[in-house]
Amino acid sequence: MISGKHKGFSAAVGAVLLAAGMTLLGPADGAQAAASDCEGGRNGFIDISDNAYDIAARQVTLWSEGINISLQYGNIRGVQRGWARIAGDVRPGNQVWMDWTRDGGRTWIQCGPFTSVNGENKTSAAQRTSNDPNWKFRACGSTSSGIHCTDPWW
Repeated sequence: MISGKHKGFSAAVGAVLLAAGMTLLGPADGAQAAASDCEGGRNGFIDISDNAYDIAARQVTLWSEGINISLQYGNIRGVQRGWARIAGDVRPGNQVWMDWTRDGGRTWIQCGPFTSVNGENKTSAAQRTSNDPNWKFRACGSTSSGIHCTDPWW
């Protein structure tokens, strides 16, 4: 609970983060799926290499940490797909996941997190893209400075 004394400060911090293209999320914002629910072809996701990258549709660059969290898309196995990627000066324990919605962002499934064990770049599983305007993605990651997501949905 935020006291009345700190509500204005919290609102100001939220406005700054939104303007910077990041969002801090709480647990009630979406339905979290385990990484295993998004691997091996489950729920339409496919496994991809942690070295996979193509076109960055959205990204958040954490300059002070040397880390980039991006929503990538490209042709994988003959189908255009989207995935989340964390790259750069990644540290052990940094995580990445992809939120996927089919209703324009009112609800979504969090695919992951996928955790970097040795400080290597990491990707989420990939999901096909769609022309349906309600079928959208965003990439999120957890680093030493908190949780950061690409904004707006793509």
